[in-house]
Amino acid sequence: MPKKTLKMIVPSAARVREIKSLHLLGDWIYASNLWHINRYSASMAFFIGLFVAFMPIPGQMILAALLAVLMRCNLPLSVGLVWITNPVTMPGIFYLSYKVGAMIINVPLEHIEFDLSFHWLSNSLGAIWKPYLLGCLICGLFFGSLGYFTISMLWRWRVAYHWRQRKKRIRAAEKLNRPG
Repeated sequence: MPKKTLKMIVPSAARVREIKSLHLLGDWIYASNLWHINRYSASMAFFIGLFVAFMPIPGQMILAALLAVLMRCNLPLSVGLVWITNPVTMPGIFYLSYKVGAMIINVPLEHIEFDLSFHWLSNSLGAIWKPYLLGCLICGLFFGSLGYFTISMLWRWRVAYHWRQRKKRIRAAEKLNRPG
């Protein structure tokens, strides 16, 4: 992803300092590495955000923020990427996780009639929790790693592309300035 595009999306450190409610968290929230965009911070933020998105837990945004602080990567990207699992995409993502987990531990797939109720949670979830949680962990690691390496490679490719373009411009300028 281009750095300029990410800078347009992510708030600046000065803008973050203007948010009064963040003063409660102390000065560590304003650490520049949490808001700076470079190859490491963007790549690691993608890993953390995508990994946590596959975890079926409440408070995913808080966990992503804590991991971003611990890993010293971009906080807004980490937290924002958690929203890949939203009410629209969550059933498909978690069903994929269940299928992956069931395939790995060689458990036959059960037909799941999902119902958000205590009765369903106590009766049906007990039968599928092992493949489901294993699948969530494996999918989180896979897609987090895929995001990390994709962003890292795109970043390297873009930097190399700009260096090649710069060399071409310098050579063209040198040809024009040669006495002839």
